[in-house]
Amino acid sequence: MTDQQTAARPSYLGSLSVLTSLFFMWGFITSLNDILVPHLKAVFTLSYTQAMLIQFCFFTAYFVMSVPAGYLVEKINYKGGIIVGLLIAGSGCLLFYPSAGLHSYPLFLTAFFVLASGITLLQVSANPYVTVLGDPATASSRLTMTQAFNSLGTTIAPYLGALFILSTAVKSAEEIKILNVDQLSAYQAAEAAAVQNPYLLLASVLFVMAAIFAVLKLPNIKTDSVDVAEHAEDDAASAWHYPHLVLGAIAIFAYVGGEVSIGSFLVSFLGEPAIAGLPEQEAGKYVSFYWGGAMVGRFAGAVVMQKVHPGKVLAFNALLAAGLVLATMLGSGILAMVTILAIGLCNSIMFPTIFSLALQGLGKHAGQGSGILCAAIVGGAILPLVQGAVADHLGIQHAFFIPLLCYLYISFYGYYSYRR
Repeated sequence: MTDQQTAARPSYLGSLSVLTSLFFMWGFITSLNDILVPHLKAVFTLSYTQAMLIQFCFFTAYFVMSVPAGYLVEKINYKGGIIVGLLIAGSGCLLFYPSAGLHSYPLFLTAFFVLASGITLLQVSANPYVTVLGDPATASSRLTMTQAFNSLGTTIAPYLGALFILSTAVKSAEEIKILNVDQLSAYQAAEAAAVQNPYLLLASVLFVMAAIFAVLKLPNIKTDSVDVAEHAEDDAASAWHYPHLVLGAIAIFAYVGGEVSIGSFLVSFLGEPAIAGLPEQEAGKYVSFYWGGAMVGRFAGAVVMQKVHPGKVLAFNALLAAGLVLATMLGSGILAMVTILAIGLCNSIMFPTIFSLALQGLGKHAGQGSGILCAAIVGGAILPLVQGAVADHLGIQHAFFIPLLCYLYISFYGYYSYRR
């Protein structure tokens, strides 16, 4: 590119800044679930299985809404999809107010589904903007940076959530029975406000962001203009005919399911007397180390994979994660605490690496392949529910064999991709 062409290229620094804040926000909101799971479990005296319905409803939205979101984006463009996604996510946050006020768990689950539907639409809409807002040669660099800020959101949210949402100790059923009418009313109001106020603030931020995007001057990208890899490996009729894509979708299912399962149980696990015996608020702060490791590892992994085959890095990270899970299951005290938190560092490169390896050589079927991989995020809905059922019967520590199996499969996929 000549200097004249470079000078003629418009600057999208302001737009990229706002877009980066968007990635930060949906990372922030998603990791807040790890704080709400133990809080709502205590408030509604739920079993582990019932508490995992939170993640089930949240991540099921990815499976249910991915295809409709794609069709909607075709109709209203990517910018319109971002605006509508922010409005839907903001509406989901608003639903937390009546959910807490009415003390209704089913309404909470509905709010999670609506919130995640908005985030799904944001995910479908936002990524193409990152690739076009600037020089195509640096598109990967921009995408890595926005993903890093997504990880920053997942790192900060658990700490702040622990400070505000877990600030009031939840009383047991026996303690609630001895409260008089005035004490019970005050207690319920405090518990409701602990959830209502943070999500009202989030709703306000999302609505303001929607207004900002509505007035931003962004390129009008047509859905059929986004570049895909040319030269497919063969003339397969659809993406389903590529074994590495199908195996990759299973790996995405396993990765998201394993990562979410561990995050969802962290507060409860660190509260176990044999592990750390931490109160909920203190345990919630440690969740930030789990997600913070993913942020650090993402930067390191980007450097390593410039010289080492991504399949090798994926297999190594997954085997290391499996070893850490096994150590967590067999250990206790500070050892088990450190090993479970260190898994976040291993998780860092898994999602983007699996995604890119699975799409290699799909050519014109890359779009369909992306949709299949996005739908596989439903693993975050199913596997935590399975782990919750196991925890109810075998205990929380033994239930970690679910993510152990996930990481073993991901290691296989990394080795398969390298050999392929």
